Amino acid sequence: MANIKDVAKLAGVSPGTVSRALNGKSYVKSETRERILNAIKQLDYKPNTVAQTLKAGYSHSIALVIPNIENPIFPSITKGVEAVANGLGYMTILCNTGESIEREKKYIQSLMNRAVDGFIFATLTDKSNHIYELHQKGVPVVLLMRSKDDLIDSVIVDNVKVAYDATKYLASTGCRKIAYAMGDQSLKIYKDRFKGYMDALRDLNILFHPELVMYESGSEESLYGVTRNLVSGLSKPDAILASTDNRAIIIMRALHDFGIKIPDDISVMGIDNIPVGAMVEPPLSTVAQPLYQMGSLAANKLISLIRSKRDRNNMLPPEVDVVKTEIIIRQSTR
Repeated sequence: MANIKDVAKLAGVSPGTVSRALNGKSYVKSETRERILNAIKQLDYKPNTVAQTLKAGYSHSIALVIPNIENPIFPSITKGVEAVANGLGYMTILCNTGESIEREKKYIQSLMNRAVDGFIFATLTDKSNHIYELHQKGVPVVLLMRSKDDLIDSVIVDNVKVAYDATKYLASTGCRKIAYAMGDQSLKIYKDRFKGYMDALRDLNILFHPELVMYESGSEESLYGVTRNLVSGLSKPDAILASTDNRAIIIMRALHDFGIKIPDDISVMGIDNIPVGAMVEPPLSTVAQPLYQMGSLAANKLISLIRSKRDRNNMLPPEVDVVKTEIIIRQSTR
């Protein structure tokens, strides 16, 4: 099987020149590139991928960068991205950062060296300047579940409205002491959801009890303990709205262990509509995000950006798509 040294020898160049031509990061004379391309064809050196990349400057691959592969929202999102990408002739590379900025930067550098065509990021935080810089350099980028004002293409839900609607529904069932399980306060998505909760309490003339806001470190054990402390205290809630379904399920497990009936004693509601939510006992009421649709839309947006850059050598103006959510009532709420 031919290797890069064989290509270099046949083309009359150094292996380093072949490498530079392949990754497209350094200038290589057009006649030299043509010799390398011909050598690749003659030697059958990955003709379907490398030669195509040399000709067009594109690899027909996109990256989906997620913060935590264990988060149950991402299988549906990934399926949506892959379905569209595969249908349009693109391969999806899944990158799990483990919520590490440094690991994310390494992924970006490595994939840029491999001429990846664009990125979908579900990882934006206040410390993600590297994503904005990548966009500023002309690399096609779409944000998913997160947004940076109107500066970068995004696919999101209205997270203020999501929590507002959920709180309003719980109040409509007679609940007046509605607790709220916070997410990571450094992320805009959870700041917005908390704002929706607070706005609903205000508009419904429901007194806000600071002790009903559940702060936790992110671990299941932490939220389990916070739930125990909440229901054993003086200000016991009649409902709990969790910022994610995953948190709601942990809370339900804790309530069950403490002998509290759901929803007779306390209603529980989540946000996301992950598949397991319909299978727990009792089935979880939630606000559904169309996760598969969001992944599909993000992939379509990204590939449109890639094609615009390739065919017209310009980038389409950024757009933020806000998709609709839906309240799904099951048996965990009154």
